[in-house]
Amino acid sequence: HVQLVESGGGSVQAGGSLRLSCGPTGLTSGTYCMGWFRRTPGKAAREGIAVMDSDGTTRYAESVKGRFTISQDNAKNTLYLQMNSLKPEDTGVYYCAADETTIATMWPGGYNYWGQGTQVTVS
Repeated sequence: HVQLVESGGGSVQAGGSLRLSCGPTGLTSGTYCMGWFRRTPGKAAREGIAVMDSDGTTRYAESVKGRFTISQDNAKNTLYLQMNSLKPEDTGVYYCAADETTIATMWPGGYNYWGQGTQVTVS
């Protein structure tokens, strides 16, 4: 049974850091791709910001490259998003997503499983 539950959101000042967690996912390591998405104020669509292929290859949106890091702890079956040097424009609801395919996409339509989201506020 796949269940994605995000945690770690909160309020932080600009320049600060947060680490989001998603898991345990219930997914078998190496058989799925995962990603982090966000919905920022005033935008209806979810934006892909960091994704990971089933082999661990990662890709980032230009807006977060060099500041955010996606990682996975296979033993804990948990996905993480380390967010450093946060900016007010990073404010939004952050979601983790997963799909039983090997190659991750930045397109939210490419994922069957979603968490409920966690709020990140940067002031």
